[in-house]
Amino acid sequence: MTSRPQSAATAELNGEQTTEAAPYPGGSYPGGGNGQGPAGLDELHDTVRRIASNVERVLVGKPEVVRIALVTLLAEGHLLVEDVPGVGKTSLAKALARSIDCTVSRIQFTPDLLPSDITGVSIYNRHSSDFEFRPGPVFANIVVGDEINRASPKTQSALLECMEERQVTVDTATYHLDDPFMVIATQNPIEMEGTYALPEAQRDRFTARVSIGYPDPKAELAMVDEHAGHNPIDDLQPVSDGATVHRLIETVRGMHIAPEVRQYAVELASATRQVPELRLGASPRATLQLVRAARAQAALSGREYVVPDDLHAVAVPVLAHRLVLTTEAHAARRSATDVIRGVLHRVPVPHGGNGLGHR
Repeated sequence: MTSRPQSAATAELNGEQTTEAAPYPGGSYPGGGNGQGPAGLDELHDTVRRIASNVERVLVGKPEVVRIALVTLLAEGHLLVEDVPGVGKTSLAKALARSIDCTVSRIQFTPDLLPSDITGVSIYNRHSSDFEFRPGPVFANIVVGDEINRASPKTQSALLECMEERQVTVDTATYHLDDPFMVIATQNPIEMEGTYALPEAQRDRFTARVSIGYPDPKAELAMVDEHAGHNPIDDLQPVSDGATVHRLIETVRGMHIAPEVRQYAVELASATRQVPELRLGASPRATLQLVRAARAQAALSGREYVVPDDLHAVAVPVLAHRLVLTTEAHAARRSATDVIRGVLHRVPVPHGGNGLGHR
Protein backbone atom coordinates (compact mmCIF):
# COMPACT_ATOMS: atom_id res chain seq x y z
CA MET A 1 0.00 0.00 0.00
CA THR A 2 0.98 3.63 -0.22
CA SER A 3 1.67 5.30 3.11
CA ARG A 4 -0.40 8.31 4.07
CA PRO A 5 1.66 11.48 3.70
CA GLN A 6 2.26 13.72 6.68
CA SER A 7 0.22 16.48 5.10
CA ALA A 8 -2.83 14.19 5.16
CA ALA A 9 -2.31 13.47 8.85
CA THR A 10 -2.00 17.19 9.58
CA ALA A 11 -5.15 17.87 7.57
CA GLU A 12 -6.92 15.17 9.58
CA LEU A 13 -6.11 16.91 12.85
CA ASN A 14 -7.25 20.24 11.41
CA GLY A 15 -10.50 18.63 10.29
CA GLU A 16 -9.90 19.15 6.58
CA GLN A 17 -12.01 16.39 5.08
CA THR A 18 -12.37 15.65 1.40
CA THR A 19 -16.11 16.35 1.75
CA GLU A 20 -17.80 19.04 3.76
CA ALA A 21 -19.32 17.57 6.93
CA ALA A 22 -22.89 18.51 7.62
CA PRO A 23 -23.85 20.12 10.93
CA TYR A 24 -25.02 17.76 13.62
CA PRO A 25 -27.18 16.45 15.12
CA GLY A 26 -30.03 16.10 12.68
CA GLY A 27 -28.00 16.86 9.56
CA SER A 28 -27.30 14.10 7.07
CA TYR A 29 -23.67 13.15 6.66
CA PRO A 30 -22.55 13.17 3.00
CA GLY A 31 -21.58 9.95 1.32
CA GLY A 32 -24.14 7.67 2.97
CA GLY A 33 -24.07 5.44 -0.08
CA ASN A 34 -20.29 4.92 -0.09
CA GLY A 35 -19.76 3.80 3.50
CA GLN A 36 -19.55 7.20 5.23
CA GLY A 37 -23.08 7.45 6.57
CA PRO A 38 -25.71 5.23 8.21
CA ALA A 39 -25.10 2.41 5.70
CA GLY A 40 -21.42 2.41 6.61
CA LEU A 41 -22.19 2.46 10.33
CA ASP A 42 -24.61 -0.45 9.96
CA GLU A 43 -21.91 -2.54 8.31
CA LEU A 44 -19.41 -1.42 10.95
CA HIS A 45 -21.65 -2.42 13.86
CA ASP A 46 -22.46 -5.79 12.34
CA THR A 47 -18.82 -6.59 11.61
CA VAL A 48 -17.51 -5.33 14.94
CA ARG A 49 -20.16 -7.32 16.83
CA ARG A 50 -19.10 -10.53 15.09
CA ILE A 51 -15.38 -9.86 15.69
CA ALA A 52 -15.96 -9.01 19.34
CA SER A 53 -18.04 -12.15 19.86
CA ASN A 54 -15.28 -14.22 18.29
CA VAL A 55 -12.56 -12.71 20.47
CA GLU A 56 -14.62 -13.01 23.65
CA ARG A 57 -14.86 -16.74 23.10
CA VAL A 58 -11.14 -16.78 23.89
CA LEU A 59 -10.73 -13.80 26.24
CA VAL A 60 -13.51 -14.35 28.76
CA GLY A 61 -14.85 -11.47 30.84
CA LYS A 62 -12.79 -8.64 29.33
CA PRO A 63 -15.16 -6.60 27.12
CA GLU A 64 -13.30 -3.34 27.80
CA VAL A 65 -10.03 -4.80 26.54
CA VAL A 66 -11.78 -6.07 23.41
CA ARG A 67 -13.31 -2.62 22.87
CA ILE A 68 -9.92 -0.90 22.91
CA ALA A 69 -8.52 -3.52 20.54
CA LEU A 70 -11.33 -2.84 18.06
CA VAL A 71 -10.96 0.93 18.43
CA THR A 72 -7.28 0.55 17.60
CA LEU A 73 -8.04 -1.59 14.56
CA LEU A 74 -10.55 0.94 13.18
CA ALA A 75 -8.20 3.85 13.91
CA GLU A 76 -5.47 2.33 11.68
CA GLY A 77 -3.32 1.96 14.76
CA HIS A 78 -1.17 -0.56 16.59
CA LEU A 79 -1.92 -2.19 19.93
CA LEU A 80 0.44 -2.88 22.83
CA VAL A 81 -0.79 -5.46 25.35
CA GLU A 82 1.17 -5.32 28.60
CA ASP A 83 0.71 -7.60 31.58
CA VAL A 84 2.19 -10.46 33.54
CA PRO A 85 2.48 -13.89 31.86
CA GLY A 86 -0.55 -16.14 31.63
CA VAL A 87 -3.43 -13.65 31.54
CA GLY A 88 -4.21 -13.99 27.83
CA LYS A 89 -2.06 -11.37 26.05
CA THR A 90 -1.10 -13.63 23.16
CA SER A 91 -4.57 -15.17 23.07
CA LEU A 92 -6.10 -11.72 22.54
CA ALA A 93 -3.69 -10.94 19.72
CA LYS A 94 -4.17 -14.29 17.99
CA ALA A 95 -7.96 -14.27 18.41
CA LEU A 96 -8.25 -10.83 16.82
CA ALA A 97 -5.95 -11.86 13.99
CA ARG A 98 -7.86 -15.09 13.31
CA SER A 99 -11.18 -13.26 13.26
CA ILE A 100 -10.17 -11.44 10.07
CA ASP A 101 -9.57 -13.40 6.88
CA CYS A 102 -6.31 -11.76 5.85
CA THR A 103 -2.60 -12.51 6.02
CA VAL A 104 -1.31 -13.01 9.55
CA SER A 105 2.20 -13.60 10.84
CA ARG A 106 3.60 -14.15 14.30
CA ILE A 107 7.04 -13.16 15.55
CA GLN A 108 8.43 -14.55 18.79
CA PHE A 109 10.83 -11.89 20.03
CA THR A 110 13.96 -13.31 21.66
CA PRO A 111 17.31 -11.78 22.66
CA ASP A 112 19.06 -13.24 19.60
CA LEU A 113 16.48 -12.01 17.07
CA LEU A 114 17.95 -9.75 14.37
CA PRO A 115 16.26 -6.83 12.55
CA SER A 116 16.51 -8.72 9.25
CA ASP A 117 14.55 -11.59 10.83
CA ILE A 118 11.61 -9.17 10.95
CA THR A 119 11.92 -7.03 7.81
CA GLY A 120 13.51 -9.54 5.43
CA VAL A 121 16.87 -9.78 3.71
CA SER A 122 18.41 -9.52 0.24
CA ILE A 123 19.93 -12.80 -0.92
CA TYR A 124 22.28 -13.27 -3.87
CA ASN A 125 20.78 -15.43 -6.63
CA ARG A 126 23.51 -17.21 -8.59
CA HIS A 127 21.16 -17.98 -11.47
CA SER A 128 20.22 -14.36 -12.11
CA SER A 129 23.54 -12.96 -10.83
CA ASP A 130 21.62 -10.44 -8.80
CA PHE A 131 20.26 -9.89 -5.30
CA GLU A 132 16.61 -10.68 -4.63
CA PHE A 133 14.58 -9.63 -1.62
CA ARG A 134 13.06 -12.26 0.65
CA PRO A 135 10.24 -10.60 2.66
CA GLY A 136 10.17 -11.09 6.41
CA PRO A 137 7.14 -11.79 8.61
CA VAL A 138 6.30 -8.09 8.84
CA PHE A 139 4.80 -8.37 5.34
CA ALA A 140 1.32 -9.32 6.53
CA ASN A 141 -1.93 -7.51 7.29
CA ILE A 142 -1.77 -8.35 10.99
CA VAL A 143 1.59 -8.92 12.68
CA VAL A 144 1.54 -10.48 16.15
CA GLY A 145 4.73 -9.65 18.04
CA ASP A 146 4.95 -11.86 21.11
CA GLU A 147 6.98 -10.57 24.08
CA ILE A 148 8.39 -7.67 22.08
CA ASN A 149 10.49 -6.41 24.98
CA ARG A 150 12.53 -9.62 25.16
CA ALA A 151 14.42 -8.50 22.04
CA SER A 152 17.16 -5.88 22.10
CA PRO A 153 16.32 -2.23 21.31
CA LYS A 154 18.21 -2.65 18.02
CA THR A 155 15.77 -5.36 16.93
CA GLN A 156 12.76 -3.51 18.29
CA SER A 157 13.72 -0.54 16.09
CA ALA A 158 13.11 -2.67 12.97
CA LEU A 159 9.40 -1.96 13.51
CA LEU A 160 9.71 1.83 13.65
CA GLU A 161 9.46 2.48 9.92
CA CYS A 162 6.89 -0.28 9.44
CA MET A 163 4.50 1.07 12.06
CA GLU A 164 4.73 4.75 11.14
CA GLU A 165 5.15 4.76 7.36
CA ARG A 166 3.72 1.34 6.41
CA GLN A 167 6.86 0.49 4.47
CA VAL A 168 10.20 -1.31 4.79
CA THR A 169 13.54 -0.08 3.47
CA VAL A 170 16.22 -2.71 2.86
CA ASP A 171 19.46 -1.98 0.95
CA THR A 172 18.11 1.39 -0.29
CA ALA A 173 15.00 -0.27 -1.78
CA THR A 174 11.58 0.56 -0.31
CA TYR A 175 8.77 -2.00 -0.12
CA HIS A 176 5.23 -0.95 0.79
CA LEU A 177 3.17 -3.02 3.18
CA ASP A 178 -0.32 -4.29 2.51
CA ASP A 179 -3.44 -2.47 3.62
CA PRO A 180 -4.78 -2.84 6.28
CA PHE A 181 -1.67 -3.20 8.44
CA MET A 182 -1.69 -3.60 12.21
CA VAL A 183 0.93 -4.64 14.77
CA ILE A 184 -0.38 -6.29 17.93
CA ALA A 185 2.52 -6.64 20.35
CA THR A 186 2.61 -8.16 23.81
CA GLN A 187 5.12 -7.38 26.50
CA ASN A 188 5.85 -8.39 30.06
CA PRO A 189 6.42 -5.75 32.77
CA ILE A 190 9.95 -4.36 32.53
CA GLU A 191 10.71 -5.48 36.07
CA MET A 192 10.64 -9.10 34.90
CA GLU A 193 13.90 -10.88 34.18
CA GLY A 194 15.25 -10.78 30.63
CA THR A 195 13.23 -7.80 29.38
CA TYR A 196 14.25 -4.48 27.81
CA ALA A 197 12.22 -1.31 28.20
CA LEU A 198 10.70 -0.12 24.93
CA PRO A 199 12.29 3.15 23.76
CA GLU A 200 10.06 6.23 23.88
CA ALA A 201 9.96 6.39 20.06
CA GLN A 202 8.73 2.79 19.93
CA ARG A 203 6.00 3.32 22.55
CA ASP A 204 4.84 6.46 20.80
CA ARG A 205 4.04 4.47 17.65
CA PHE A 206 1.55 2.28 19.47
CA THR A 207 -1.88 3.88 19.28
CA ALA A 208 -3.08 2.29 22.51
CA ARG A 209 -1.88 0.14 25.37
CA VAL A 210 -4.10 -2.18 27.36
CA SER A 211 -3.55 -4.27 30.45
CA ILE A 212 -5.72 -7.37 30.64
CA GLY A 213 -5.46 -8.10 34.35
CA TYR A 214 -6.63 -11.19 36.19
CA PRO A 215 -10.20 -12.39 35.53
CA ASP A 216 -12.79 -12.32 38.27
CA PRO A 217 -13.55 -15.71 39.88
CA LYS A 218 -16.72 -16.25 37.84
CA ALA A 219 -14.95 -15.57 34.52
CA GLU A 220 -11.99 -17.71 35.56
CA LEU A 221 -14.32 -20.61 36.43
CA ALA A 222 -16.01 -20.28 33.02
CA MET A 223 -12.58 -20.30 31.41
CA VAL A 224 -11.63 -23.49 33.24
CA ASP A 225 -14.89 -25.18 32.24
CA GLU A 226 -14.62 -24.26 28.56
CA HIS A 227 -10.90 -24.07 27.86
CA ALA A 228 -9.30 -26.80 29.96
CA GLY A 229 -9.97 -29.53 27.42
CA HIS A 230 -8.85 -27.75 24.26
CA ASN A 231 -7.55 -24.47 22.91
CA PRO A 232 -10.52 -22.32 21.82
CA ILE A 233 -8.35 -20.47 19.30
CA ASP A 234 -8.24 -23.66 17.23
CA ASP A 235 -12.03 -23.41 16.73
CA LEU A 236 -12.10 -19.75 15.64
CA GLN A 237 -13.17 -19.02 12.08
CA PRO A 238 -12.80 -15.67 10.28
CA VAL A 239 -15.89 -13.47 10.52
CA SER A 240 -14.58 -10.64 8.34
CA ASP A 241 -11.88 -9.96 5.75
CA GLY A 242 -9.28 -7.38 4.87
CA ALA A 243 -11.43 -5.61 2.28
CA THR A 244 -14.25 -5.17 4.79
CA VAL A 245 -11.90 -3.84 7.45
CA HIS A 246 -10.52 -1.37 4.90
CA ARG A 247 -14.06 -0.11 4.22
CA LEU A 248 -14.71 0.27 7.93
CA ILE A 249 -11.52 2.28 8.33
CA GLU A 250 -12.71 4.58 5.54
CA THR A 251 -16.00 4.99 7.40
CA VAL A 252 -14.14 5.98 10.58
CA ARG A 253 -12.02 8.48 8.67
CA GLY A 254 -15.25 10.22 7.68
CA MET A 255 -16.48 10.77 11.24
CA HIS A 256 -17.17 14.48 11.71
CA ILE A 257 -15.29 16.26 14.49
CA ALA A 258 -16.27 19.83 15.36
CA PRO A 259 -13.61 22.56 15.76
CA GLU A 260 -14.34 22.77 19.50
CA VAL A 261 -13.69 19.06 19.94
CA ARG A 262 -10.48 19.23 17.90
CA GLN A 263 -9.34 22.12 20.07
CA TYR A 264 -10.20 20.11 23.17
CA ALA A 265 -8.01 17.22 21.96
CA VAL A 266 -5.10 19.61 21.43
CA GLU A 267 -5.60 21.12 24.89
CA LEU A 268 -5.57 17.68 26.53
CA ALA A 269 -2.28 16.76 24.88
CA SER A 270 -0.76 20.18 25.59
CA ALA A 271 -1.77 19.96 29.25
CA THR A 272 0.36 16.83 29.72
CA ARG A 273 3.44 18.84 28.66
CA GLN A 274 2.89 21.25 31.56
CA VAL A 275 2.50 18.68 34.34
CA PRO A 276 5.47 18.92 36.77
CA GLU A 277 5.25 15.18 37.49
CA LEU A 278 6.25 14.35 33.90
CA ARG A 279 9.61 14.45 32.18
CA LEU A 280 7.93 13.80 28.83
CA GLY A 281 4.36 14.63 27.86
CA ALA A 282 2.22 13.60 24.91
CA SER A 283 3.65 14.22 21.45
CA PRO A 284 1.85 15.74 18.43
CA ARG A 285 1.63 12.17 17.09
CA ALA A 286 -0.27 11.32 20.27
CA THR A 287 -2.74 14.12 19.52
CA LEU A 288 -3.35 12.76 16.02
CA GLN A 289 -3.89 9.25 17.31
CA LEU A 290 -6.17 10.51 20.08
CA VAL A 291 -8.39 12.09 17.42
CA ARG A 292 -8.35 8.95 15.26
CA ALA A 293 -9.21 6.75 18.24
CA ALA A 294 -12.03 9.13 19.24
CA ARG A 295 -13.46 8.85 15.72
CA ALA A 296 -13.42 5.05 16.03
CA GLN A 297 -15.06 5.27 19.45
CA ALA A 298 -17.78 7.51 18.02
CA ALA A 299 -18.43 5.00 15.25
CA LEU A 300 -18.71 2.16 17.77
CA SER A 301 -21.19 4.30 19.72
CA GLY A 302 -23.41 4.65 16.63
CA ARG A 303 -22.71 8.32 15.94
CA GLU A 304 -21.44 10.04 12.81
CA TYR A 305 -19.69 12.71 14.86
CA VAL A 306 -17.25 12.92 17.77
CA VAL A 307 -18.15 14.33 21.19
CA PRO A 308 -15.85 15.04 24.15
CA ASP A 309 -16.99 11.82 25.83
CA ASP A 310 -15.31 9.89 23.00
CA LEU A 311 -12.00 11.55 23.85
CA HIS A 312 -12.50 10.69 27.51
CA ALA A 313 -13.23 7.05 26.64
CA VAL A 314 -9.90 6.57 24.84
CA ALA A 315 -7.62 9.09 26.59
CA VAL A 316 -6.04 6.71 29.11
CA PRO A 317 -5.19 3.82 26.73
CA VAL A 318 -4.00 6.24 24.02
CA LEU A 319 -1.94 8.67 26.11
CA ALA A 320 -0.77 7.00 29.33
CA HIS A 321 1.93 4.74 27.86
CA ARG A 322 3.62 7.70 26.13
CA LEU A 323 4.28 9.64 29.33
CA VAL A 324 7.56 9.53 31.25
CA LEU A 325 7.22 10.27 34.96
CA THR A 326 9.80 12.03 37.09
CA THR A 327 11.69 10.21 39.83
CA GLU A 328 9.65 12.10 42.42
CA ALA A 329 6.39 10.95 40.85
CA HIS A 330 7.59 7.34 40.94
CA ALA A 331 8.56 7.75 44.59
CA ALA A 332 5.11 9.12 45.34
CA ARG A 333 3.62 6.05 43.63
CA ARG A 334 1.90 8.14 41.00
CA SER A 335 1.07 6.48 37.70
CA ALA A 336 0.65 7.80 34.18
CA THR A 337 -3.01 6.83 34.39
CA ASP A 338 -3.41 9.06 37.46
CA VAL A 339 -1.85 11.95 35.55
CA ILE A 340 -4.17 11.53 32.55
CA ARG A 341 -7.24 11.37 34.78
CA GLY A 342 -6.08 14.53 36.52
CA VAL A 343 -5.68 16.28 33.17
CA LEU A 344 -9.18 15.18 32.09
CA HIS A 345 -10.52 16.65 35.32
CA ARG A 346 -8.67 19.99 34.98
CA VAL A 347 -9.05 20.85 31.29
CA PRO A 348 -12.45 22.50 30.68
CA VAL A 349 -14.80 20.48 28.48
CA PRO A 350 -16.25 22.46 25.54
CA HIS A 351 -19.93 23.25 25.85
CA GLY A 352 -22.51 24.44 23.38
CA GLY A 353 -24.79 23.23 20.63
CA ASN A 354 -24.14 21.17 17.54
CA GLY A 355 -24.17 17.93 19.47
CA LEU A 356 -21.26 18.67 21.82
CA GLY A 357 -21.43 16.47 24.90
CA HIS A 358 -21.80 17.91 28.40
CA ARG A 359 -20.21 16.50 31.49
